[in-house]
Amino acid sequence: MSRDYYTIEELTRQLGKERRLVEKQVSRGNIPGRRVAGVWRFNKTEITNWLEQEIPQFNQADLAVLERSQHSTEVASHSPVSSLLHPDLVKVPLDAGTKPSVLKQLVETAGRTWQVFDSSAILQAVRQREDFASTGFDGGIAVPHPQSRMPDALGEPLIAFGRTLSGIPFGGPRRQLTDMFFLVLSRDSNTHLKILARLGRLFQTPGFLDELRAAETSIDAYHVIIEADAALGE
Repeated sequence: MSRDYYTIEELTRQLGKERRLVEKQVSRGNIPGRRVAGVWRFNKTEITNWLEQEIPQFNQADLAVLERSQHSTEVASHSPVSSLLHPDLVKVPLDAGTKPSVLKQLVETAGRTWQVFDSSAILQAVRQREDFASTGFDGGIAVPHPQSRMPDALGEPLIAFGRTLSGIPFGGPRRQLTDMFFLVLSRDSNTHLKILARLGRLFQTPGFLDELRAAETSIDAYHVIIEADAALGE
């Protein structure tokens, strides 16, 4: 049976950082953990949740390190975006004007692949994650996803993208309006974090968000994403 915690050595590999830097962050209380019989233990779910909150503040270099440190058996190529986003998973415009309708439309778009076995359960999990904390990034983007992985409700991991005609309140940074949404569905935490790190790098690519907003059709938006992802390299 797999453990539900990381050791300090495993956490260091997970973060792609030097051990002394991780230990310093842990000792300052910046990384959630607890001592058990004098040894540090880090709950895997707590670490994933912590990283989700930290990723929007990471710079390109930190995101690249985090992406490379996630060893996923679910992503065949070097990039999870090119592997998991397909033309039929892009919807522009996304016909939604409220947060609940955006989430519903995204899950329905994901269902086009027949990889979503239980759309009701996934939609509920995505809504619960938003209730816990907004998945909004700076720049009018959000990355909705379930708070925990759902291997029984999903066949293969996937990314779906939608852009609404105008921004809507989504609870992102500084309460800015959000008009672009990347739904992330994965079966394990490593794949999940690899996707989030890769998307974070894309969001910081100069001109990417402007080009994506200028895309007039679903296929145009798909090509903008894939071409920017390819230019990003490893």
